[in-house]
Amino acid sequence: MDQSGNNGIAETTRGSATRYSQAYEGLRSLLLSGSIEPNTRLTEADLTGMFNVSRGTMRSVLVRLVQEGYVTSEVNRGVRTRSFSVEEAADILEARETLESALAGKAAERATEEDVRELRTTLTAMEEAQARGDQAEYSKGNRRFHQQVKEAAHQRTLARAYDGLLYPLVMRQYRNISAPHPRRGSLEEHQAIFLAILTHNADAAVATMRHHVSSARQQLLLE
Repeated sequence: MDQSGNNGIAETTRGSATRYSQAYEGLRSLLLSGSIEPNTRLTEADLTGMFNVSRGTMRSVLVRLVQEGYVTSEVNRGVRTRSFSVEEAADILEARETLESALAGKAAERATEEDVRELRTTLTAMEEAQARGDQAEYSKGNRRFHQQVKEAAHQRTLARAYDGLLYPLVMRQYRNISAPHPRRGSLEEHQAIFLAILTHNADAAVATMRHHVSSARQQLLLE
């Protein structure tokens, strides 16, 4: 085969990999958004149309998501979104409290000036969102803030363990819809976490993050 033929195969392979990655990230984000109820059946036909990929590609995506715990697959029940028992949820949230507190402590030790600038920008956006009563924007900022704390820790092993917890799915399954949002004290807790990181106070960062995550957990309907 000539060089042009080789190039064509390589481009096709890259294109397939890109479509797979886009479908994986798209479906993963959709699951984490909480817009699909727990224990909802997912069909290849619907998903291939939604993400414009072949059934083979979507089947590979679903296999990976099953392996990572985002969905389940059972004979005669198909692929479904995860549903967590109260015991499973409590275990995951307890692990989150431990891991995220450790990440906050490392962020206080290792955060760069750029990390701090990004956290400050996000916190300012959260303050402005709360002032104007924009719950959706506050929630986006909240998720971004926690992601930035994780990145500021520069601790890949802890970060991988944290990412594997699937706690956003638990939070959405057991959230108390009637509770006020953002939760009272949430913004002040984020401000305390930021201050601890800004002043490189690792002990304070661990303590403030643990208090914040614990307080959020107490708002869930786990009883």
